[in-house]
Amino acid sequence: MIRLIVLNDTQMFKLNKNQRAILLILGEKGALSSSGARGELTKRGEDISLVTVKRLLAEMKTLGLIESTGAGRAVTYTVSSLGRMFATPNAAAYCALEPDKRYGAKNYNFALFDATPGNLFSAEEMAILEEATAAYRQKVTNVSPVIREKELERFIIELSWKSSKIEGNTYTLLDTQKLIERGVEAPGHDKKEMSMILNHKNAFKFAREHLTYFKKLNKAGLEEIHKILVKDLDVNSGWRQKPVGITGSIYRPLDNQHQITEAVTALINAANRAKNVYTKALITLAGVGYVQPFEDGNKRAARLMANALLIADGGAPLSYRSVDENVYREATFVFYELNSIMPLKKIFIEQYLFATENYLVV
Repeated sequence: MIRLIVLNDTQMFKLNKNQRAILLILGEKGALSSSGARGELTKRGEDISLVTVKRLLAEMKTLGLIESTGAGRAVTYTVSSLGRMFATPNAAAYCALEPDKRYGAKNYNFALFDATPGNLFSAEEMAILEEATAAYRQKVTNVSPVIREKELERFIIELSWKSSKIEGNTYTLLDTQKLIERGVEAPGHDKKEMSMILNHKNAFKFAREHLTYFKKLNKAGLEEIHKILVKDLDVNSGWRQKPVGITGSIYRPLDNQHQITEAVTALINAANRAKNVYTKALITLAGVGYVQPFEDGNKRAARLMANALLIADGGAPLSYRSVDENVYREATFVFYELNSIMPLKKIFIEQYLFATENYLVV
């Protein structure tokens, strides 16, 4: 069993607890002076001098986690887009607030994908993921074709069930198994629920049959995955032409088709400059949902596209079988509103390790 260690928000930057607290404070309060930051730390029970706070702020600015404006005593600090990504607010507590009482951003952050680094994982996290991938590849090396096919079907059933359930589909795991294995539709359900599940199966099989197509994130591949996922669901394929809202979130995605195209391009560039497939898959998972390029099915497309990238690199795909839907929803909202990747990264690592230990899909 591979041990799971998910580092705290900015351990990869070697920040101390006060610096990590400063990231959260600036994210919540906005621009603050050094004395303002010290005051907020004091309210949180930290006994810290102004000289120390200034030193901590200077270090964080050097790392690109915060920005400053003004001069002398008028200097104020704000958290940068990079800093937002690596801050770790309490996702459950934040999402428990009524939407209108949240302090997150309501609009798209045009600087976010340009600020996304080539690696979102610490050295220790990378070592754990690479160890898991190596064990997974070794495990599947001598699997017979019959076993491989059965394992593929098991994975597809669990992915199709859980990814659909995250979207509100009411098919049970047993219902999903009967549908995929024997074509038996569950009674008393909307036919669109059946279509959603079968579309997941077909989208994953398409990705698996076109591995070279998904070595990189690309517009055509994303559109094709989405097209398969929304078949028979009365959803238009292609970039959306109308505004969309996200139930329960204060975040409003872009509503201009030209800007949507630019945002998708920025996302593709961020994913494809990634130094490892895990970063590429994670930023795709978070970013497609953030941009919301389609009128519906964005999070499904994000999950399937991330899996396409993983398997094209010889990695394990994620079924999300053990994910709590509320925790997943909170993680996505935190990315949309606060731009923090950390809650979603925790889910990604957990589910990747789960996949390497429980499936034989390659």
